[in-house]
Amino acid sequence: MAIPAYYSLLHRGSSGPDVALVQTWLNGVRDACTWHDPLKADGKFGLSTENAVKEFQLKNKMNVDGKVGANTWNVLYTRYTAKHGLHVPYPGIALRSGSSGGKKALTFQIWDVAQKEGMEAMCAAYTQQHPEVSIEVQVTSWNEYWTKLEAAATSNQMPDIFWMHTNELLKYADNGMLADCSDIVEKDKFSEVSLSNAMGSNGTLYAVPKDKDTVGLVYNKEMFDAAGVAYPDENWTWDDLVSASEKIYAATGKYGYMAYADDQLGYWNFVYQAGGYILNEDKTKAGFTQPATEKAMKFYIGLQQNDWCPDQTYFAETAPGTAFFSEKGAMFLEGDWNILAELQNYPEMVGKWDVAVLPKCPDPESGDGRATISNGLCYATAASNKNLDTVKDILKFFGSEEGQRIQGESGAAIPAYQGLEDTWAGCFAEYPINIQCFIEMFEYSIQSVNNASRPEWKSKVNDELLKIYAGTEDLETGLQKMQDIVDQASAG
Repeated sequence: MAIPAYYSLLHRGSSGPDVALVQTWLNGVRDACTWHDPLKADGKFGLSTENAVKEFQLKNKMNVDGKVGANTWNVLYTRYTAKHGLHVPYPGIALRSGSSGGKKALTFQIWDVAQKEGMEAMCAAYTQQHPEVSIEVQVTSWNEYWTKLEAAATSNQMPDIFWMHTNELLKYADNGMLADCSDIVEKDKFSEVSLSNAMGSNGTLYAVPKDKDTVGLVYNKEMFDAAGVAYPDENWTWDDLVSASEKIYAATGKYGYMAYADDQLGYWNFVYQAGGYILNEDKTKAGFTQPATEKAMKFYIGLQQNDWCPDQTYFAETAPGTAFFSEKGAMFLEGDWNILAELQNYPEMVGKWDVAVLPKCPDPESGDGRATISNGLCYATAASNKNLDTVKDILKFFGSEEGQRIQGESGAAIPAYQGLEDTWAGCFAEYPINIQCFIEMFEYSIQSVNNASRPEWKSKVNDELLKIYAGTEDLETGLQKMQDIVDQASAG
């Protein structure tokens, strides 16, 4: 693996996102024999980081100088990715804009290599109209992305353009780090959900909607056929999900529906189908103790008690998607953003599986029993960007009909721009799959759950959920604790 020409030499006194990345990787290669303490990925190269680098260099029979040059970058990256099984491209180091051959050189950070081609196509369309600008799309892994972005924000060296996720948006928007994009978004071209996913807590648009998504039911047709069960359709209910799982397990010995303890790709959908909620409308209180929510949680968690459903210990080692494409289970929930990659990555499975709308609650406390969680990414830039006018013009193009059409036709994701959904669907013409079901579900989609305090309560809620699954806490007690965790954090 060759090191890019733009690697940075890091040493004691250095700071910035490059240092944060090195600190993350050093933590990632720790083992039982490591004598240095875990590093804080704060982007500051102090004595602790220097000592950790020296230890790494010593163990790998390198020149021990405590500096991160080309060779150390290379070996550290190789050791980190080998240990964690991350097949990701070398993420590169350059984050700041500059000039290149007389052009204004800008950087664009994303975390999904499968979407790089689509993002580059949009950039090419813009730079063709604006030859004085060049845009480099840089890809890194999900976890490293946020480590680098936070360190870059701290050192005022954020990339010119970057993806923003609802999980992180409010942290950056509410702290004044993102530029106001209200004047460059055609608000009448996007749904309320898409606009809300790009807003700060004050209702201001701090990003441009990029895409939108729904969650569908992926199923193995061969297993359904073997059990003599009709494929899922729009009339399916939770009862059908259970019945089909029982029959498939009895006929094939394979798992039925794999009920993973996830929120967006799991229980959230069932809660809203039952007429419950995770957060109330003003996002100040949780709904875990509401009767409809408790009903859905009891059903979803209870699925694990069946022989045809793996428990959460299994999922700690094997993701439901991995189990499905290894033909060990018949059904799981999946987001539309992964479907094209799964068709491409598992060619031997093409034709063996399909997708359907989510089964509905047969007896909801309110509503018609239908719901799917809908999320969406957006494009953002720093409020302090020295090229703000140019970058906002680029973001305006990314949010335009032309820009969103290019994204859709690349298969990257469903455009957030209303009316362009079929540009994405057209990318699946060669595959025997009911991709339209994802688009049909926007009619009853629910905005992905989020508020400013979510980073504080998300992991704590999940910890309580796993206690219920493990049987160390009863459902009522666990839901009350989950309620209290969210309410206390949201009141903060």
